[in-house]
Amino acid sequence: MSTLTRKQREVQQRELMLLDVARKILIEQGYAGLTMDRVAEATEYSKWTVYQHFATKEDLVAALLIQSTEHRLALFTRALTFQGRPRERLCALGVADELFTIKHPHSFRSEQIIKMADLENRASAARREAMERQDDCVMGWIRGVVDEAIAAGDLALPSPLTSGDLTFAMLAMVLGSHNLRVNHGRMLEGLLSATPLAILRSSIHVLLDGYGWKPLQAEWDYPSTYLRIYEHAFADEPAIKAITSLVEVAP
Repeated sequence: MSTLTRKQREVQQRELMLLDVARKILIEQGYAGLTMDRVAEATEYSKWTVYQHFATKEDLVAALLIQSTEHRLALFTRALTFQGRPRERLCALGVADELFTIKHPHSFRSEQIIKMADLENRASAARREAMERQDDCVMGWIRGVVDEAIAAGDLALPSPLTSGDLTFAMLAMVLGSHNLRVNHGRMLEGLLSATPLAILRSSIHVLLDGYGWKPLQAEWDYPSTYLRIYEHAFADEPAIKAITSLVEVAP
Protein backbone atom coordinates (compact mmCIF):
# COMPACT_ATOMS: atom_id res chain seq x y z
CA MET A 1 0.00 0.00 0.00
CA SER A 2 1.53 3.29 -1.12
CA THR A 3 1.76 6.27 1.22
CA LEU A 4 1.88 9.93 0.33
CA THR A 5 5.12 11.85 0.61
CA ARG A 6 5.24 14.90 2.87
CA LYS A 7 5.04 17.14 -0.21
CA GLN A 8 2.00 15.26 -1.49
CA ARG A 9 0.30 15.55 1.91
CA GLU A 10 0.97 19.28 1.95
CA VAL A 11 -0.55 19.66 -1.52
CA GLN A 12 -3.57 17.60 -0.47
CA GLN A 13 -4.09 19.63 2.70
CA ARG A 14 -3.77 22.89 0.77
CA GLU A 15 -6.38 21.73 -1.73
CA LEU A 16 -8.80 20.82 1.05
CA MET A 17 -8.31 24.24 2.58
CA LEU A 18 -8.92 25.94 -0.77
CA LEU A 19 -12.14 23.95 -1.15
CA ASP A 20 -13.33 24.90 2.34
CA VAL A 21 -12.79 28.58 1.59
CA ALA A 22 -14.38 28.32 -1.85
CA ARG A 23 -17.45 26.62 -0.41
CA LYS A 24 -17.87 29.40 2.15
CA ILE A 25 -17.63 32.06 -0.56
CA LEU A 26 -20.06 30.14 -2.77
CA ILE A 27 -22.70 29.92 -0.04
CA GLU A 28 -22.28 33.52 1.08
CA GLN A 29 -21.95 35.20 -2.33
CA GLY A 30 -23.39 32.73 -4.82
CA TYR A 31 -21.88 31.31 -8.00
CA ALA A 32 -21.24 34.74 -9.55
CA GLY A 33 -19.49 35.89 -6.37
CA LEU A 34 -17.07 32.97 -6.34
CA THR A 35 -13.89 33.93 -8.18
CA MET A 36 -10.36 32.62 -8.21
CA ASP A 37 -9.16 36.05 -7.05
CA ARG A 38 -11.40 35.92 -3.99
CA VAL A 39 -10.26 32.40 -3.11
CA ALA A 40 -6.64 33.48 -3.41
CA GLU A 41 -7.21 36.61 -1.33
CA ALA A 42 -9.07 34.71 1.40
CA THR A 43 -6.36 32.06 1.67
CA GLU A 44 -3.38 34.40 1.21
CA TYR A 45 -2.11 32.23 -1.62
CA SER A 46 -1.35 33.60 -5.06
CA LYS A 47 -3.91 33.11 -7.79
CA TRP A 48 -1.26 31.08 -9.59
CA THR A 49 -1.25 28.63 -6.65
CA VAL A 50 -5.03 28.29 -6.85
CA TYR A 51 -4.75 27.59 -10.59
CA GLN A 52 -2.22 24.85 -9.84
CA HIS A 53 -5.06 22.93 -8.19
CA PHE A 54 -8.00 24.00 -10.37
CA ALA A 55 -7.66 24.90 -14.04
CA THR A 56 -10.79 27.06 -14.10
CA LYS A 57 -13.50 28.35 -11.81
CA GLU A 58 -15.77 25.63 -13.21
CA ASP A 59 -13.15 23.04 -12.31
CA LEU A 60 -13.03 24.39 -8.76
CA VAL A 61 -16.80 24.22 -8.40
CA ALA A 62 -16.82 20.72 -9.87
CA ALA A 63 -14.27 19.71 -7.23
CA LEU A 64 -16.63 21.07 -4.55
CA LEU A 65 -19.43 18.90 -5.90
CA ILE A 66 -17.18 15.84 -6.02
CA GLN A 67 -16.09 16.41 -2.41
CA SER A 68 -19.70 16.79 -1.30
CA THR A 69 -20.80 13.62 -3.06
CA GLU A 70 -17.87 11.72 -1.54
CA HIS A 71 -19.31 12.50 1.90
CA ARG A 72 -22.71 11.23 0.75
CA LEU A 73 -21.30 8.05 -0.82
CA ALA A 74 -19.28 7.24 2.31
CA LEU A 75 -22.49 7.23 4.33
CA PHE A 76 -24.34 5.26 1.64
CA THR A 77 -21.57 2.66 1.64
CA ARG A 78 -22.07 2.13 5.37
CA ALA A 79 -25.84 1.93 4.91
CA LEU A 80 -25.45 -0.84 2.34
CA THR A 81 -23.74 -3.06 4.92
CA PHE A 82 -27.05 -3.30 6.74
CA GLN A 83 -28.71 -6.69 6.35
CA GLY A 84 -32.47 -7.01 6.05
CA ARG A 85 -35.40 -7.07 3.68
CA PRO A 86 -34.96 -4.82 0.61
CA ARG A 87 -37.36 -2.22 2.01
CA GLU A 88 -35.36 -2.16 5.23
CA ARG A 89 -32.17 -1.66 3.21
CA LEU A 90 -33.84 1.25 1.47
CA CYS A 91 -34.60 2.67 4.93
CA ALA A 92 -30.88 2.42 5.69
CA LEU A 93 -30.06 4.48 2.59
CA GLY A 94 -32.66 6.98 3.75
CA VAL A 95 -30.95 7.27 7.13
CA ALA A 96 -27.61 7.83 5.36
CA ASP A 97 -29.17 10.63 3.32
CA GLU A 98 -30.64 12.22 6.46
CA LEU A 99 -27.24 12.04 8.13
CA PHE A 100 -25.60 13.72 5.15
CA THR A 101 -27.89 16.75 5.26
CA ILE A 102 -27.38 17.12 9.03
CA LYS A 103 -23.63 16.49 9.13
CA HIS A 104 -22.81 18.46 5.98
CA PRO A 105 -25.41 21.22 5.61
CA HIS A 106 -22.98 23.52 3.80
CA SER A 107 -22.22 20.76 1.31
CA PHE A 108 -25.91 20.29 0.61
CA ARG A 109 -26.47 24.03 0.13
CA SER A 110 -23.51 24.31 -2.20
CA GLU A 111 -24.77 21.32 -4.20
CA GLN A 112 -27.98 23.21 -4.94
CA ILE A 113 -26.03 26.20 -6.25
CA ILE A 114 -23.59 24.09 -8.24
CA LYS A 115 -26.26 21.96 -9.92
CA MET A 116 -27.78 25.11 -11.39
CA ALA A 117 -24.48 26.15 -12.97
CA ASP A 118 -24.44 23.41 -15.68
CA LEU A 119 -20.80 22.49 -15.11
CA GLU A 120 -20.66 19.17 -16.88
CA ASN A 121 -19.35 20.63 -20.12
CA ARG A 122 -17.04 23.22 -18.57
CA ALA A 123 -15.10 21.28 -15.93
CA SER A 124 -12.00 19.26 -16.75
CA ALA A 125 -12.49 15.85 -18.34
CA ALA A 126 -11.18 14.11 -15.21
CA ARG A 127 -13.63 15.88 -12.95
CA ARG A 128 -16.53 15.38 -15.37
CA GLU A 129 -15.81 11.66 -15.31
CA ALA A 130 -15.64 11.68 -11.52
CA MET A 131 -19.02 13.44 -11.27
CA GLU A 132 -20.59 10.96 -13.68
CA ARG A 133 -19.23 7.98 -11.71
CA GLN A 134 -20.59 9.40 -8.48
CA ASP A 135 -24.03 10.09 -9.97
CA ASP A 136 -24.10 6.55 -11.33
CA CYS A 137 -23.31 5.21 -7.86
CA VAL A 138 -26.07 7.16 -6.13
CA MET A 139 -28.69 6.25 -8.71
CA GLY A 140 -27.42 2.71 -9.12
CA TRP A 141 -27.40 1.85 -5.44
CA ILE A 142 -30.94 3.10 -4.87
CA ARG A 143 -32.28 1.44 -8.00
CA GLY A 144 -30.40 -1.72 -7.07
CA VAL A 145 -32.37 -2.02 -3.83
CA VAL A 146 -35.62 -1.55 -5.78
CA ASP A 147 -34.50 -4.35 -8.12
CA GLU A 148 -33.70 -6.52 -5.08
CA ALA A 149 -37.27 -6.07 -3.88
CA ILE A 150 -38.67 -7.06 -7.28
CA ALA A 151 -36.40 -10.12 -7.46
CA ALA A 152 -37.40 -11.15 -3.92
CA GLY A 153 -41.11 -10.87 -4.73
CA ASP A 154 -41.59 -8.01 -2.27
CA LEU A 155 -42.53 -5.55 -5.02
CA ALA A 156 -44.48 -5.91 -8.26
CA LEU A 157 -44.58 -2.67 -10.22
CA PRO A 158 -47.55 -2.13 -12.52
CA SER A 159 -46.65 -1.95 -16.22
CA PRO A 160 -45.12 0.13 -17.70
CA LEU A 161 -43.54 1.46 -14.47
CA THR A 162 -39.89 0.48 -14.01
CA SER A 163 -37.52 0.43 -11.05
CA GLY A 164 -35.96 3.56 -12.53
CA ASP A 165 -39.33 5.32 -12.45
CA LEU A 166 -39.81 4.53 -8.77
CA THR A 167 -36.24 5.62 -8.05
CA PHE A 168 -37.00 8.95 -9.73
CA ALA A 169 -40.18 9.42 -7.70
CA MET A 170 -38.36 8.81 -4.43
CA LEU A 171 -35.47 11.08 -5.33
CA ALA A 172 -37.87 13.84 -6.34
CA MET A 173 -39.51 13.66 -2.91
CA VAL A 174 -36.20 13.53 -1.07
CA LEU A 175 -34.43 16.33 -2.93
CA GLY A 176 -37.49 18.56 -2.95
CA SER A 177 -38.02 18.07 0.76
CA HIS A 178 -34.39 18.77 1.66
CA ASN A 179 -34.33 21.84 -0.57
CA LEU A 180 -37.38 23.27 1.19
CA ARG A 181 -36.04 22.41 4.63
CA VAL A 182 -32.53 23.78 4.12
CA ASN A 183 -33.17 26.75 1.84
CA HIS A 184 -36.77 27.78 2.47
CA GLY A 185 -37.36 27.07 6.15
CA ARG A 186 -39.55 30.12 6.68
CA MET A 187 -42.05 28.83 4.11
CA LEU A 188 -42.62 25.79 6.30
CA GLU A 189 -43.35 27.67 9.53
CA GLY A 190 -46.80 26.70 10.81
CA LEU A 191 -47.36 24.39 7.83
CA LEU A 192 -46.24 20.97 9.07
CA SER A 193 -47.57 18.71 11.81
CA ALA A 194 -44.06 17.39 12.53
CA THR A 195 -40.47 18.07 11.53
CA PRO A 196 -39.64 18.07 7.78
CA LEU A 197 -37.51 14.93 8.16
CA ALA A 198 -40.33 13.16 9.98
CA ILE A 199 -42.81 14.11 7.27
CA LEU A 200 -40.39 13.05 4.52
CA ARG A 201 -39.76 9.65 6.09
CA SER A 202 -43.49 9.10 6.63
CA SER A 203 -44.30 10.19 3.06
CA ILE A 204 -41.77 7.81 1.54
CA HIS A 205 -43.37 4.94 3.45
CA VAL A 206 -46.83 6.00 2.25
CA LEU A 207 -45.50 5.97 -1.32
CA LEU A 208 -43.99 2.51 -0.89
CA ASP A 209 -47.17 1.19 0.73
CA GLY A 210 -49.09 2.57 -2.24
CA TYR A 211 -47.01 0.46 -4.59
CA GLY A 212 -47.44 -2.56 -2.34
CA TRP A 213 -43.75 -2.82 -1.44
CA LYS A 214 -43.71 -5.49 1.26
CA PRO A 215 -43.61 -5.57 4.16
CA LEU A 216 -46.20 -2.84 4.50
CA GLN A 217 -46.11 -0.53 7.50
CA ALA A 218 -49.17 -2.21 8.99
CA GLU A 219 -47.42 -5.57 9.06
CA TRP A 220 -43.87 -4.62 10.08
CA ASP A 221 -42.16 -2.93 13.01
CA TYR A 222 -40.22 -0.25 11.14
CA PRO A 223 -39.27 1.68 14.30
CA SER A 224 -37.30 -1.43 15.31
CA THR A 225 -35.78 -1.52 11.82
CA TYR A 226 -34.50 2.03 12.25
CA LEU A 227 -33.03 1.18 15.65
CA ARG A 228 -31.17 -1.74 14.06
CA ILE A 229 -29.91 0.55 11.30
CA TYR A 230 -28.62 3.05 13.85
CA GLU A 231 -26.89 0.32 15.85
CA HIS A 232 -25.39 -1.67 12.98
CA ALA A 233 -24.40 1.04 10.50
CA PHE A 234 -24.12 4.34 12.35
CA ALA A 235 -23.59 3.64 16.04
CA ASP A 236 -20.47 5.86 16.09
CA GLU A 237 -22.22 8.85 14.52
CA PRO A 238 -23.03 11.56 17.09
CA ALA A 239 -25.46 13.09 14.59
CA ILE A 240 -27.64 9.96 14.75
CA LYS A 241 -29.09 11.32 18.01
CA ALA A 242 -30.23 14.45 16.18
CA ILE A 243 -31.91 12.36 13.49
CA THR A 244 -33.65 10.22 16.10
CA SER A 245 -35.15 13.29 17.75
CA LEU A 246 -36.18 14.78 14.40
CA VAL A 247 -37.93 11.76 12.91
CA GLU A 248 -39.46 9.80 15.76
CA VAL A 249 -42.31 12.28 16.01
CA ALA A 250 -43.62 11.31 12.59
CA PRO A 251 -47.40 10.86 12.43
